[in-house]
Amino acid sequence: MSFLTGAIRTAAAGTSVRASMLGRYSAPVALRQVRGYASHHEDESFEAFTSRYTSFFDAVDDLFELQRGLNNCFSYDLVPAPEVVEAALRASRRVNDYSTAVRVFEGIKEKVENQGQYEKYLDALKPIREELGINLKEELYSA
Repeated sequence: MSFLTGAIRTAAAGTSVRASMLGRYSAPVALRQVRGYASHHEDESFEAFTSRYTSFFDAVDDLFELQRGLNNCFSYDLVPAPEVVEAALRASRRVNDYSTAVRVFEGIKEKVENQGQYEKYLDALKPIREELGINLKEELYSA
């Protein structure tokens, strides 16, 4: 009889401990989905964007900064102006990275809507390509 009484007391004690633990932690509240926007930032005009990235690429002096700047520049929902691309091409030649200069044109080709726009960029950037000796991927790997 004493064995049975001890077992009941132990079971009851365990249950009350679990109940008190559950009482400490409330059920999780339904999570709200809240999207925070950076409303304190002003909209940047295309001219300000062009000015900012042109000055950025003019000041670049190592490959990491150049690639970081290109990644940031091409991540926007717009195609950079030819002035920005020219500054990026000069920076890539300044840090002696020819492959990045070629890839800038690949980035432009992916960003524009159609082949006609890409041709206009190539025409606008032809003098800088000739000055710096930059070939396109199509010219390097023509079959």
